[in-house]
Amino acid sequence: MYLEIRHLKLVAAIAETGSVTGAGNRLHLTQSALSHQLKGAEEQLGVRLFDRKDRKMVLTAAGARLLQTANSVLAELDRAAKDIQGSDTCSSGRIRLSTQCYTVYHWLPLRLKLFQKKFPEVEFQLVVEATDNPFQALLEGKLDLAIISDPIRNRKILYTPLFEDELFIIAAPEHRLAGKKYLAPEDLAGENLIIYPPKEECTVLKEILEPAGISPRTIREVMLTEAIIEMVIAGLGVASLPGWAAAPQLASGAVIGLPLTAQGFHRTWSAAHLRDRTAPVYLQEFIRLLEERPLTEDFSRPDSDSKNLKVKRNAARGRAAGAGLRSREQERGLPAPAA
Repeated sequence: MYLEIRHLKLVAAIAETGSVTGAGNRLHLTQSALSHQLKGAEEQLGVRLFDRKDRKMVLTAAGARLLQTANSVLAELDRAAKDIQGSDTCSSGRIRLSTQCYTVYHWLPLRLKLFQKKFPEVEFQLVVEATDNPFQALLEGKLDLAIISDPIRNRKILYTPLFEDELFIIAAPEHRLAGKKYLAPEDLAGENLIIYPPKEECTVLKEILEPAGISPRTIREVMLTEAIIEMVIAGLGVASLPGWAAAPQLASGAVIGLPLTAQGFHRTWSAAHLRDRTAPVYLQEFIRLLEERPLTEDFSRPDSDSKNLKVKRNAARGRAAGAGLRSREQERGLPAPAA
């Protein structure tokens, strides 16, 4: 014997309204349909669920027992539905995130703070190992969201454009190229170029240097953004990075950014997630936040004015010279000059 949810709803509605007609109005069904459902339930149970007294439907003992179960089951179903809907909107959830090519996430805390004002229980996980191939990670269910600049053709992946950025050559302020307003491909011919692996997919090589027939002096493949920037600061080479990836160091003057060609080299970044899966409301909200507060918002275009760059270079040289002078004076046993 199997009762259905509709039978439980019927018993509860008749018990509350006292009639099949009243139950029909509540459940938006005809009287004849409800009478047929009630008869079917009573035949399956082998007992009467209601008696008619003074033109009113009154529960029998069996009906009262079934109503007790109906109230319990329907209440639990209602709680389950609210829990499921809540987890899909704001009460809980998880976003596994990766950014194509770049392992830098200094832009995330500010946006995460804004996001979690509305979705405090949504957990974030950075999947750095998916940096090389975020598309495969998405398709394998290991990522929920990837921020990418080179989309692939795949019907299972949905893209939402987020922002446009510019690719720069990042160099130390003292570098020989620092005074240029922009770089031509031949400017990089004698340089040690630091890039992300694999070099076969490097944008500056594929789209700027190789078409011009130019090869850098050396190519170093380094996985971590932070390590690349430190190598540039140390004067071990120049690197190809978007402005937002090196924003803190550019803002502090630790490095400078030189545009590639007079027109600059621009790319469009998008949020990628699976198309065949309904995106939770919190994921849609995070994508909307990235549209409203793009990563480039934290980055001001590097000032390529020669005068300003010269000031930066001279300041850096002055600091180095001052340090050398203090060291020589101390070796001679003299008091070091004031900084």
